[in-house]
Amino acid sequence: MKLDTSIIISTYNSPQWLAKVLYGYNKQTYRNFEIIIADDGSTHETKDFIDKIRTELFYPLIHVWHEDNGFQKSEIHNKAIAKCHTDYIIMSDGDCIPRIDFVAVHAKYREKGYFLSGGYFMLPMAISKAITKEDIYNENCFNLKWLKKNHLKSSFKNNKLTASGFISWFLNRVTTTNASWNGHNASGWKKDIIAVNGFDERMQYGGEDRELGERMMNLGIKSKQIRYSAICVHLDHKRGYVNEAALAKNRAIRAITKNEKKIWTNFGLVKNSKTNL
Repeated sequence: MKLDTSIIISTYNSPQWLAKVLYGYNKQTYRNFEIIIADDGSTHETKDFIDKIRTELFYPLIHVWHEDNGFQKSEIHNKAIAKCHTDYIIMSDGDCIPRIDFVAVHAKYREKGYFLSGGYFMLPMAISKAITKEDIYNENCFNLKWLKKNHLKSSFKNNKLTASGFISWFLNRVTTTNASWNGHNASGWKKDIIAVNGFDERMQYGGEDRELGERMMNLGIKSKQIRYSAICVHLDHKRGYVNEAALAKNRAIRAITKNEKKIWTNFGLVKNSKTNL
């Protein structure tokens, strides 16, 4: 089987959540992929877990790690991109369980000159903890009846789990949500990501993924909305890495990217003084 897709999954000291995610990929209908774990400085517990779970998985699993230096997701993403063996890259997070057709949808809709923009369905903490390996393999965590039995509240957003065919196509077309590069659910051609020099490593949490997509769009790459087609459920967790100084810095970088129509960052995959195109 020839691999044609690389999936980058970010993680940090959350092996229990990561296990649920990797089991989700073990159920995919589309199987021509590898997974690269972008580990932003986890302790040995995550490495030991990855070494153990490999025997249960059908797909190649590569662990890319660097020392803990605070939230450096952009940097570890660039290191993971460098380890991808295929021409097409899906990016998601170690707290997002994919539905069985998640990779198949990305593979179906990929197109030269475009990147794909998906979303997620947020689960409350109680359900996040309750989901077992069996629930993932039996697709319970995508079953609205099972979720409501476990106290999921009614919401229009529940349509993400039930929409299919014309309904999902229609919702993708009419949603007011921008088709941006979302780190939890996006995909694109490796050559396009390299053409803009990957992630800007000056950026910590807050829009660093979207800034990558904005430079790709400045390059001429268009985006395609698949948030009601490529489905993943987002496990709840605390967000202790959020800080206002980093958010302000990121907003300033994104403003320059937008106003100056920047394509290239000097702080990405390649560190140099290349002038902006």
